[in-house]
Amino acid sequence: MPFPRRLLTSDEEVVVDARPHWIALVVPVIVTVLLIAGVAIALINVKGGGSGKGILRWIVLGVALVLFLIYPLRRFIQWATSHFVVTNERLIHRSGLIAKRSMEVPLNRINDVRFTQGVLERMIGAGDLIVESAGERGQEVFDDIRHPEEIQKVIYERAEAYQGRFAGAPAAPAAPSVSEELQRLADLRDRGVISDAEFRAQKARLLGE
Repeated sequence: MPFPRRLLTSDEEVVVDARPHWIALVVPVIVTVLLIAGVAIALINVKGGGSGKGILRWIVLGVALVLFLIYPLRRFIQWATSHFVVTNERLIHRSGLIAKRSMEVPLNRINDVRFTQGVLERMIGAGDLIVESAGERGQEVFDDIRHPEEIQKVIYERAEAYQGRFAGAPAAPAAPSVSEELQRLADLRDRGVISDAEFRAQKARLLGE
């Protein structure tokens, strides 16, 4: 499921919309396989007869189900609902199915972007991204990012482009100085637009007399 476009501003465009790398699912998958194997072995080795054997089997299944809900399923949902998004205005990390967690950093507040990769992570194209920004958060670490070196480059490029949108904006005109304003009033007086009395009144106001 792509990142919801309704959460974007009118002029905002998605540049990158990525899920965590599949390496984030390796441990949950291993735990799930171990749980299934453990349940199978336990059920095969349950001894006894009658209702006692049936109750013991239900206990084994119940414990396995609780363990699956506590860790593997939670990680699967977290992976499936996570979005690491770079737009032309901000960096967004959003996750959660029912309880949502969202973090946003405007591109103009990002000070530094770094990434770390182990040997295996470099081979499969995964890594951790570290973003430092001005404000209360300071530093955010995003685990298991796909191709972090490319994401780092995209963030820098978009941050420069975002700041460039405002760098070329015309500066607000400076207020005229007293001498310039007096010259303008004198010119209006000489052209007959204002009277000599009006000129003296405006001059006294400018000079604070």
